[in-house]
Amino acid sequence: MKKLTVNVGNVSIGNGGKIVVQTMCNTPTADIEASFRQCVELSNAGAQIIRLTTQGLKEVSALKVIKEMLRDKGILTPLVADVHFSYEVAHEAAKVADKVRINPGNFAKDHDIAIREFARLTDICKEHSTSIRIGVNHGSLGDRIVEKYGNTPAGMKEAAMEWIKMAENNNFDRIIISLKASNTIIMTKAYSLLHDEMLKNRVIYPLHLGVTEAGNGDEGRIKSAVGLSALLSKGIGDTIRVSLTESPLNEIPAADLIAKFFEKPGRYYTVLEKIQSGNLNFSYNTETWDEFILEAACEIGPHLLEKSIDDFSVSAFVAGQAISNHLIDNFKDNLMQAARRRFSKPEYIACPGCGRTLFNLESVFNEVKRRTSHLKGYNIAVMGCIVNGPGEMADADYGYVGEGRGKVSIYRGKTPVFRSVPESEAIDILLKLIDSDARNIVSPPQNG
Repeated sequence: MKKLTVNVGNVSIGNGGKIVVQTMCNTPTADIEASFRQCVELSNAGAQIIRLTTQGLKEVSALKVIKEMLRDKGILTPLVADVHFSYEVAHEAAKVADKVRINPGNFAKDHDIAIREFARLTDICKEHSTSIRIGVNHGSLGDRIVEKYGNTPAGMKEAAMEWIKMAENNNFDRIIISLKASNTIIMTKAYSLLHDEMLKNRVIYPLHLGVTEAGNGDEGRIKSAVGLSALLSKGIGDTIRVSLTESPLNEIPAADLIAKFFEKPGRYYTVLEKIQSGNLNFSYNTETWDEFILEAACEIGPHLLEKSIDDFSVSAFVAGQAISNHLIDNFKDNLMQAARRRFSKPEYIACPGCGRTLFNLESVFNEVKRRTSHLKGYNIAVMGCIVNGPGEMADADYGYVGEGRGKVSIYRGKTPVFRSVPESEAIDILLKLIDSDARNIVSPPQNG
């Protein structure tokens, strides 16, 4: 069995090494000063790898300057260029970044062109010691894969394997793979299928884990912890990101807590033995609320997701204070929903925002949540731009998608119903659409 280690700048990923924590800037990359300042903050906060959106050649040039400024300051944190829809940009970014993230679903429309241009990309990466993340996302697999396998975990696995083989045909092994989805069942199944396939082929590439568009607050943290822990508990995964619709600074401590949980040998199996003995009374004593919800989600979440348990009891002390039954019940509701066992509130898909986002995503998302909190059983997406829009909100019943500065598209499923809606009117129009549709159906959509 060959287990590969991939270097991203000065950081090694894979082959049983420590879990690497990464995040992504939400500043426009072309705003060099703002992006530089945020990179400094993120590096100082413990980010081991930082990704920046690199949608055009202007952003590639800015990334080069940002990297030079960081290195002049003595900050060696590797930088990743996030590229969509342009292999030409990927080629140029590979000369600058420590790693280039590409999405097989939108690297090139024609597969023959994709094969040719990916070969060119790997040649450039060899020359510049750059690694590649093959970033497959549920909902943006591309028509060719969907026609053959459907928009499924199996389709995600097949898409990844196809590009792994393309890399191997080019004698290039500096690759890291991700198979992200906002649905924890789909996400964990896809990674498990890929891991099994790699075991069969006897070559294990490093895996970047994440629950994409997880949202914010307790819900986003718990959802991420459930998906990540279900895989990390089985030794699957080498680097992680907790994607939150908040400041990227908030992603790092959440990811750190999850990573540290799995540095404790045998923790998952101790819990498994406890569960097998029929003991489902869990208790926690932590310094902070986030420590409690993340530790509990990492311990209990995988067993809920895998249906080895159906219910559980929890008590907790945080900073010496007993947690009220109301807060415990709310935590249980969030954990049950994250594991897709019981839905007690709307399900939200929300991207964390990046340099492509042209509105205040965090405040808009919070307002959408406030005004749709009564819509139990619905799945509602709030997406910053078209890249993470209709494709990657594949599970959503309705969507609020940034279209341009001050303009929004309102979606029913993957279909835009209203385009170029002024941001000031968009939530009202979203609610009117949902209400209008509800009058014509017997019961709301369910997301079990």
